[in-house]
Amino acid sequence: MADAALNAVAPSKSQLAYEFVRARIEDGRYVSGYRLVLGAIAGELGISVVPVREAIRRLEAEGLVTFEKNVGAQVAFLHPTEYTYTMETLALVEGAATQMSAPRLTADHLRRARQVNDAMIASLGGFDPHRFTQLNQEFHSVLYEECPNPHILDLVHRGWNRLAVLRDSVFSFVPGRARESVAEHEHIVALIESGAEPLEIELAARRHRLATLDAFRAYQRGHASPDEHDEHDEHDH
Repeated sequence: MADAALNAVAPSKSQLAYEFVRARIEDGRYVSGYRLVLGAIAGELGISVVPVREAIRRLEAEGLVTFEKNVGAQVAFLHPTEYTYTMETLALVEGAATQMSAPRLTADHLRRARQVNDAMIASLGGFDPHRFTQLNQEFHSVLYEECPNPHILDLVHRGWNRLAVLRDSVFSFVPGRARESVAEHEHIVALIESGAEPLEIELAARRHRLATLDAFRAYQRGHASPDEHDEHDEHDH
């Protein structure tokens, strides 16, 4: 009788797998774009792949996981609307901060920016989206931190902090954007170095930020929804 009662309240293997994966998504151990290898998860939990697959389906229905043909399951890009708003805002304020900072940047600043960008280029071979994003923030901070307007600088910092909450790295989803990004970095540095017009510098920094947003939007447009995937699965069977 006691055993029957215990079995009645014990969570199913599928529920255990669901809670295991969901907890790691929520605490950031499984970041956006992280590939969910069903066999590896099953091995960690000491169960078969079947309940893990059921758990992944459930997370997919909740929008926390996406599934792509030839790629498999991966952690979804969370809060895409908030990401869009943040990037649009950051494009404006960071563009302004960069052009206001430009006259105050020394040769050492520009040398440092190029060193960081070189590190980003070097990382493209064995691409690590998380590391690339860290270097990306370091690069941009060199160019905007000398902004004399503390209110604008505060808005830039808020924007970057907001991005860190929303995602680990958009480059997990659009890795091709990384190569374009480093080329744009060099263009911005060259503009500052040549004493270009403030508006030209501001617009270059703004376009650079929006190009990453455009790349993510293109990814979204080409990415089928969970409902569409369910339909495909039904047709496949």
